Amino acid sequence: MARSGHGRETVAKVSFLGLGVMGFPMAGHLAAKGHEVAVFNRTAAKAKAWAEKHGGRAAQTPREAAEGSEFVMVCVGNDDDLRSVVLGPDGALAGMSKDSVLVDHTTASADVARELHAEAAKMGIGFIDAPVSGGQAGAENGALTVMCGGEEAPYARAEPVIMAYARACRLLGGPGAGQLTKMVNQICIAGLVQGLAEGLNFAQMAGLDGRAVVDVISKGAAGSWQMSNRYETMLDDKFEFGFAVDWMRKDLGICLDEAKRNGARLPVTALVDQFYGEVQDMGGGRWDTSSLIRRLKH
Repeated sequence: MARSGHGRETVAKVSFLGLGVMGFPMAGHLAAKGHEVAVFNRTAAKAKAWAEKHGGRAAQTPREAAEGSEFVMVCVGNDDDLRSVVLGPDGALAGMSKDSVLVDHTTASADVARELHAEAAKMGIGFIDAPVSGGQAGAENGALTVMCGGEEAPYARAEPVIMAYARACRLLGGPGAGQLTKMVNQICIAGLVQGLAEGLNFAQMAGLDGRAVVDVISKGAAGSWQMSNRYETMLDDKFEFGFAVDWMRKDLGICLDEAKRNGARLPVTALVDQFYGEVQDMGGGRWDTSSLIRRLKH
């Protein structure tokens, strides 16, 4: 991406692949910042709707979206989804030019990040694994935290573009480091949400006013993002929103698989993963991850 004489970034040609609850607003922030954006989504109607709302171009294939782009952003579901939009004759890499940069925002395995980095490198294309944290609200508000892995040169070029929808972005190591950091993020969240669920359920069983309790303890060492943003809906038994249990189980499965390889012990994470399995059995696969409290009530 070119720089103006005052060192400010000018607009870039960008494509965004995957317009789910995260990707749709993320791509919207790119357009709002003045970037020239092409989009692709497996459900073509969603890409058309995005283009009508934001004025960009809807492409029929990932390759078509990527052609002529300086940066290609991807945000899909899992490793297989990622390979399907990046590799092959209709994949993004087939349409990208040398010295362009592929930025993957999918929460996926470190292995697939390294695999795609190697494939991109063969073509002289930069690759950054860049999973995000902040959920749908963070994507809509342009306030995501982005954890990156890859080489410094392509990262330095991509960072100003990523900041269209981020409040923090950092390179944490080589290929796969972003995904490994996202695993740390999910490991920490799992234990926090279970602890919060147990605490709130205990308060209710003890006859306390849960809101009054949180008002006090949130100002001390027990305070957390989860407590501040999820306690009310947990007390009200409402979970039809947020980050789905199905996706959290996918993420925790990645964490547990990686731990088997590196020897890390994750006893609490493994237990909470089982608890999420019970929530799925209750029909809560699409409930927010804070629904762990419902398991304690039933």
